Amino acid sequence: MTLTRKDVLELLHRHGLRPSRALGQNFVVDPNTVRRIARLADVGPGDRVLEVGAGLGSLTLALAETGAEVVAVERDRRLLPVLRTLVEPKGVRVVQADALDLDWRALLGCGGGWVMVSNLPYNVAVPLVMDLLGKAEGISRMLVMVQREVAARLAAGPGEEGYGAVSVKVAYRARASVAGRVPPTVFFPRPRVESALVAIERRDEPAVSADEEQLFTLVNAGFAHRRKMLRGALAGLVSEEVLTAAGVNPEARAEELDIEAWGRLAECATRSEPSPS
Repeated sequence: MTLTRKDVLELLHRHGLRPSRALGQNFVVDPNTVRRIARLADVGPGDRVLEVGAGLGSLTLALAETGAEVVAVERDRRLLPVLRTLVEPKGVRVVQADALDLDWRALLGCGGGWVMVSNLPYNVAVPLVMDLLGKAEGISRMLVMVQREVAARLAAGPGEEGYGAVSVKVAYRARASVAGRVPPTVFFPRPRVESALVAIERRDEPAVSADEEQLFTLVNAGFAHRRKMLRGALAGLVSEEVLTAAGVNPEARAEELDIEAWGRLAECATRSEPSPS
């Protein structure tokens, strides 16, 4: 059982609910779409699945249908009675919380192998994915539905549309790719933008051995002035000699560098720092 458009509209009317624009709520109202997402997530009996932003439970029910163990997180207290009534009989554990404030280790335990499958509100998608990659080591894979432009930022490589600081930071910890598009017609209310599915697989080790803080500092500075050549964008952080030593053209721009080049640059920058006296 999953929710049709008619089901969602009836639930909202019966309980006096309206989607919250402030929370970015757009409920999926097409059973084929949520089953497609569950299929692409490749989960089933024995798998542990985290869903963030469960809403009324459309995707939750499709995930539960696979036989996986599902933990559904929902922030909106108004939706909880409806959500619990629909999904708890299917064995789903419902948690009321703001995902951006969650203690992931406390929620997921110390074991790994979790899969995060979610229709993410557009306004929290990027910070949440970055938070999960940085703090929720137990999550090994993600399949997230986000705004198409956000999908490009998460999965883009050098020179591609949307490539920026977020793309590099994701590539540092994971491999990401766009797994498909989702039309606005499958949502209520219908958003004004297209959505896309992004598959993210955590790396066993970071892509490069550079110090993370140093790496992210350089990446942030480089893309903050993306129209500038790197010798100008990174002035005060690294010298032109360091850029050359890292095999990076000082006249290149931030969007031309892949994660390996950023890693070499961060390592050279660290080695060039004066030793404390």
